[in-house]
Amino acid sequence: MATAQPDLKEGRAFNPIWIVPLLALGLGIYMVVHSFLTEGPEITIAFQDASGLSAGKTKVKYLNVEVGLVTDVKLTDDFEGVVATVKMDYHVKDLLVPDTRFWVVTAQVGLGNISGLDTLLSGAYVRMAPGAGTGELTRSFTALPKPPLTPADAPGLRLQLVGSSTRSVSTGDPILYKGYRVGRIESEAFDIDRELMRYEIFIDAPFDELIDSSVRFWNTSGISVSAGAEGLRIRTGSMDTVLLGGVSFGHPDGMYEGSPVEAETQFQLYESFEAAQQNPFVAGTNVVVRFNESVKGLLPGAPVEYRGIRMGRVERLMIKELIAERNRVLEETGKVTSQGQPVPVLLYIEPGRFELPDTEGSVELMKRVFATGVPSGLRASIETGNLLTGAKYIGFDYFPDQADGQEMQTWQGYPVIPASGSGVQQIMVKINAILDQVNRAPIEETIANANTAIAELDEVLKGLSEMLNDEGMQSLPADLDATLKELQRTLDGLSPGSELYQNLNASMRQLNRTLGNMESLTRTLSNQPNAVIVPAKLPPDPQPEAR
Repeated sequence: MATAQPDLKEGRAFNPIWIVPLLALGLGIYMVVHSFLTEGPEITIAFQDASGLSAGKTKVKYLNVEVGLVTDVKLTDDFEGVVATVKMDYHVKDLLVPDTRFWVVTAQVGLGNISGLDTLLSGAYVRMAPGAGTGELTRSFTALPKPPLTPADAPGLRLQLVGSSTRSVSTGDPILYKGYRVGRIESEAFDIDRELMRYEIFIDAPFDELIDSSVRFWNTSGISVSAGAEGLRIRTGSMDTVLLGGVSFGHPDGMYEGSPVEAETQFQLYESFEAAQQNPFVAGTNVVVRFNESVKGLLPGAPVEYRGIRMGRVERLMIKELIAERNRVLEETGKVTSQGQPVPVLLYIEPGRFELPDTEGSVELMKRVFATGVPSGLRASIETGNLLTGAKYIGFDYFPDQADGQEMQTWQGYPVIPASGSGVQQIMVKINAILDQVNRAPIEETIANANTAIAELDEVLKGLSEMLNDEGMQSLPADLDATLKELQRTLDGLSPGSELYQNLNASMRQLNRTLGNMESLTRTLSNQPNAVIVPAKLPPDPQPEAR
């Protein structure tokens, strides 16, 4: 029986069974590479505490879409807070910029704010608010202690308010304009150094266009009651501001619109609407006036006027600075002036009262006005405002006779407006000037000349008296009376009934006839010069008419 021989071939053929492992290996490599390339970044977020955070359960959401998961929660190295490690999705890595914000969302119930009720069922979560900036991928963040009231990219204007007394104003309170809600208070903090409350507020668009440099903010919380000559006045806001608090803004009475403001501009928060009305201006500058007269009756807060127009107020009498300067001069020179130092008065000038914008630019303009006005005679004087109380005020005006051309000086770093005497003092100065001229006049020589003139006049009067007592002067009235009688008789001879008058009248008539004949002769000679020799021509004889 024949034996079968094996069929041997060169090399080893590929076994198809290896296709499955190779496909699995390729798929595994692809999945690893794809996972590596599409894996989201891992970030850390610092929190004040771990309230609402749970590793493996707490999610990170953006627009209510899950974009990450908290994988670990641990204490910080200084044990002052916690750090949560979060695994973020790959497609949101471009949103992780330096100003991106995170905060924990939990259920919150307050007097004016109820939010996060959905977390009662789903649990707390971390909300992400992408920043508006750009930059490289950021992996470390600090969470906000409280949820922000306004999104970072919301259109509008963020401002700061500063107030010393804030009566129930807190985060979340509304910002009102004429009773309409246009914004909100986002945060509050106490400034320990200045002992003031600071508020961050946000005005929604398009109401941010209502904000300018002349706007004033005041507290509308509660009820404001004031009594005056017009009776009892009660001012309240809306019911929610009465109960919960709020801030209103607007232009005080008589205030003109100002210039636009930038974000984060600081405004003062007034205690009430009346307080905002009393101090409507923000921009101003200080000047000093040094008086060489009594300042009795000039109190802080007294008005400063320019020709009757209010331009500011008196801040204080600078007695402390005056004493310090006196001591400095005494130490440097060893002596002080014997005439005493003028009393410096610090004034606060508000350019907004001249219908200028309530800005620092108007302040610089006012300083230039003072610098050019002082050489031209701009002066300040103390005037009497009330005769009964003796209250005084400062009046500014131009005095051309005092324009000396000298530039404005400074004192203690403040510009100095030269002082002019008050009305009473100016009268006294003029009286003293008159008396000085009288004292300088040659009174003795004038009196001697007057005595000489009086003596000469006395001699003249004596000579006149002797002449009147002369006998010839005594008979003069009788001679004058005889002369007047003779003149009367002469005039009687010229009366209409007298003979002389009738002869004179006949002579005048004869003269008139003679003048008439002379006039006729003159006319004839004018018409016919030879009429004296040749008789006058007769008219021609009439010619008979032919029939």
